[in-house]
Amino acid sequence: MPTIELPDPSLVVLVGAAGAGKSTFAARHFSPDDVLSSDAFRALVSGDEADQRATRRAFGILHRELTRRLAAGRLTVVDATSVLAHARHALLRRSRQAGVPAVALVLDLPAELVQRRNANRVGRSVNSAVVEHQLALLRVALDDGRLRSEGFDAVFELRTADQVDAVRVVRRARRPS
Repeated sequence: MPTIELPDPSLVVLVGAAGAGKSTFAARHFSPDDVLSSDAFRALVSGDEADQRATRRAFGILHRELTRRLAAGRLTVVDATSVLAHARHALLRRSRQAGVPAVALVLDLPAELVQRRNANRVGRSVNSAVVEHQLALLRVALDDGRLRSEGFDAVFELRTADQVDAVRVVRRARRPS
């Protein structure tokens, strides 16, 4: 069973298209109070986690909460697609300001599986064309090495459902510098 070691504290950015299993992964490996979910903040703002019109306000709140948690020395997981470079850069900027490492956990699963999972999401499925676009953005970020060169201290890529199911996540207390 592969093990992912995370420095504690750190910023953990889940990266993947809608339906890739980011929220399920977060629930399996982290405490609910470790996770900042873009869907949860959309629900807070608009009453509907799928309401894309609430995205800007939701991320404003998410970023403020992330800044607060990192300053307090808390390991924090961001559960959002993070397939766009500017979205990852906004998160990386906050980790650098807080002086904590940033780790990307990429769920790069087969497109057919992601689309099937997305279609089966009750009340929060995303248009399949949008998911296809997210998968393409992820592919570009991985294939040209962009994601690895953005400033993450570590990037872990999980490419199959079996890898996702088998991985173990372990926190390691960070030594003061």
